[in-house]
Amino acid sequence: MAVMKMKFPFQKRVKLAQGLWLLSWCATVAGATTFTLGCLLKTELHRRAEVMDNTDIHIVPNTLMIVGLASLGINYFASKICQDALDAGRFPRWKNFLKPYFAISCFFTVLMLLTVIMSYAMTGSLESSLKVGLRNGIRFYKDTDTPGRCFQKQNIDRLQMEFQCCGNNDFRDWFEVQWISNRYLDFSSKEVKDRIKSNVDGRFLVDGVPFSCCNPSSPRPCIQYQLTNNSAHYNYDYQTEELNIYLRGCREALVNYYMGLMNTIGAGVLSVFLLQVHTVLTAIHLRFLQTAMEAVAGNENTEIETEGYLLEKGVKETIMEYLDPVLKFLLLKNQVQEGETAPVTA
Repeated sequence: MAVMKMKFPFQKRVKLAQGLWLLSWCATVAGATTFTLGCLLKTELHRRAEVMDNTDIHIVPNTLMIVGLASLGINYFASKICQDALDAGRFPRWKNFLKPYFAISCFFTVLMLLTVIMSYAMTGSLESSLKVGLRNGIRFYKDTDTPGRCFQKQNIDRLQMEFQCCGNNDFRDWFEVQWISNRYLDFSSKEVKDRIKSNVDGRFLVDGVPFSCCNPSSPRPCIQYQLTNNSAHYNYDYQTEELNIYLRGCREALVNYYMGLMNTIGAGVLSVFLLQVHTVLTAIHLRFLQTAMEAVAGNENTEIETEGYLLEKGVKETIMEYLDPVLKFLLLKNQVQEGETAPVTA
């Protein structure tokens, strides 16, 4: 017994085909939009690759690009089916493609939803990647003569100025590393010698920060050296003074930036997902069109009223029809494996 049998006059078939065609093209544009959003996020993450320890976060833009391209292709394919839906001669050729189309549409719709969830859930992975990446970036800041690190100083300076931040957690991170290259230190100076001897690692550590930490909005000329020495500067108190350098750490600034970007993209993709759900409904309506057009095949009058249905048999019978080949295959495979493992008797 057919499930969800409905009558389809000619005008109803025409309106259904036109509506599905328009919906398919809207979903095609949405797929292209999803791909573009994925490319945008990928580009932004790639720009800061030097301060990220791993590329785990790239799974979000990569999945977006894959889903976007797949959605674009699937829905363009659906628009071609809808275009031929009212031609009794051309529509039957799509009959064998409707079931795979439905399965693929469901798969990529679910994958799009998972991508939205991942974009909100990757905060921890992003923060840990930035924590290690920024720490290494600050440590290698001075290595302007080392191959592979010669642009690290420029990258960190640009990063701190663009995001108005300083250090990894805050400006004190610069106190713990030697960020001035030995090339620019006068080793005949007593001050330099004393500083190098004052720590077991033999590093030149100062309570100062690079120029890129200076806040241009401060009315006072930038104090970037001897930040903790009140006597080194006039009318200055390290504990109470509002320092004229950026106080926010770069990890916090970058996490806020990228999570804001991913949340915005996630909201956009969620809107696309709601439209993508309609592509699954498109497959269901195409099934109605297919069964309604089967009655027109071979009939001279193509404007007659026909009946369409979702399933030719009951739900249980249809499920068993698809499960039987799978069960038979698994049973046959199991028998083959048992035959291979059975002991050989003389």
